[in-house]
Amino acid sequence: MATVAQAGGVEARSLDAPADAPPISRGMRVSYGAGAIANGIKNAAFTSYLLFFYTQIIGVPAGIVASAVALTLVVDAIADPLIGRWSDVTRSRWGRRHPFIYGSAAPTALFFLLAWFPPAGLTEFQMGAWIFVTAALTRVSISAFEINTSAMTPEMTQDYRERTRLFGLRWWFGYAGTYGFTTICLLTFFAATPEYPRGQLNPAGYPGFAIAGALAIIVAILICGIGTHKRIPYLRQAEVRAEHMPFGAHLREMGAALRNRAFLAIFGFGVLKYSAIGLYSATTLFFNTYLYKLTGAQLAILTVDSLVAATLAAPLAPVMSAWLGKRMSSMVFAVLGVAIGLTPLLLSINGIFFVPGNPLLVPALFAVGAIYGAMVAISLINTSSMLADVVEDSAVATGRHEAGTFFAASSFMQQCSTAIGIYLAGKLLVWADFPEKPAPGQVTDAMIHDVVGYYVPTTISLWTLGALILFFYPITRAKHEANLAALAAREAQARANELDNIPLGGPSR
Repeated sequence: MATVAQAGGVEARSLDAPADAPPISRGMRVSYGAGAIANGIKNAAFTSYLLFFYTQIIGVPAGIVASAVALTLVVDAIADPLIGRWSDVTRSRWGRRHPFIYGSAAPTALFFLLAWFPPAGLTEFQMGAWIFVTAALTRVSISAFEINTSAMTPEMTQDYRERTRLFGLRWWFGYAGTYGFTTICLLTFFAATPEYPRGQLNPAGYPGFAIAGALAIIVAILICGIGTHKRIPYLRQAEVRAEHMPFGAHLREMGAALRNRAFLAIFGFGVLKYSAIGLYSATTLFFNTYLYKLTGAQLAILTVDSLVAATLAAPLAPVMSAWLGKRMSSMVFAVLGVAIGLTPLLLSINGIFFVPGNPLLVPALFAVGAIYGAMVAISLINTSSMLADVVEDSAVATGRHEAGTFFAASSFMQQCSTAIGIYLAGKLLVWADFPEKPAPGQVTDAMIHDVVGYYVPTTISLWTLGALILFFYPITRAKHEANLAALAAREAQARANELDNIPLGGPSR
């Protein structure tokens, strides 16, 4: 029979399969989704502001910043799969996910804060090293949280459509963290002053920005952990292993899981799409500052369009997946959304869009951003749900439920949005001869037009190639349900065999 361990009023079952779980309460759903605010804030700060802060405020060459952040991919490539595997094989009284959730809160907030306070007097090389170390440590810490909260989704429900709803909620809160935090900061820390009418260029705003971000990150992580704590008894525990498993055996099991065809299709799409998203985030502040010449208040208005987009996408994603299928909706909305999102840039550099100062400029950018953002969010939500379905598809082949391993790969994909995106943005600035810490009027129209000219084809290529890779994803709703039936039959047979082996007098003690 199953055994349980008791700690802190919470029982964690030692069965590999979860117990029959009660419905997820509304409060638990909200707590689970709210955790995504932490990663949203980190993404907002690192993808949109890190390159801008170090090049335009501190004066570090774009090439150094881009290279330092890109090098953190090496750390991610090693740390993320190890975190995922460690989580998958962890057995504790708090299950295999919550110890990592609680343990990530303080380190993430601390390393995030340090990234915005470089010591005075550093050389350019030393500044690059500081960016690399603080960014890498922040990303490893947030990965420990993101991998484990995402891995809980397929363990919380096996329902094909319910998973899309949960990820829709998670993406909404992620957008709220990214753009809600940005809006608040633009209206407070980066508010216009007589000396800095574009407040994002005011050095005095960044300390408050960093402290507020660190506090919000730690609160969001703890809300997620505490709010889902009661679900621990109904989440899968790691299987009991009779002998110590050598490191090589762990690597072989991870490799067997990651060779899954459906996973490889999502991973290929994910690396390319998140790199494109990172490039977009890293360049948008440059375009809004130098091409559209927007103030901090106008930028704050434009960040709201992403919240509108997420609010539209969260309920529409499961509808679109039911209508078109998860794979097709992910492909279609990705390509269409990006095509719409690039339109203002193309029209602007050709002189046929609203010019800076035109009262229709901000409303037009808002409308385009909301439509573009909703379409891309639908694609992101459905691909996340597709990855949850990979867990059972792999379990049919390997006999192991390795959600942590798969969502470690997802974490790595999203980290690419920072590293590769900032690297590409830095290269675009270098190619366009964009100055560091420019004096007023030093940035010319030709420079910003060159950046746009490099940006548009790069973005189109990343999204289109990524969408084409999804053609290789094989899991339909029918296949998912067949996988669940096969696993249920296998677990029922395992329980029957276990009962057959119990002596008539009952289990020995």
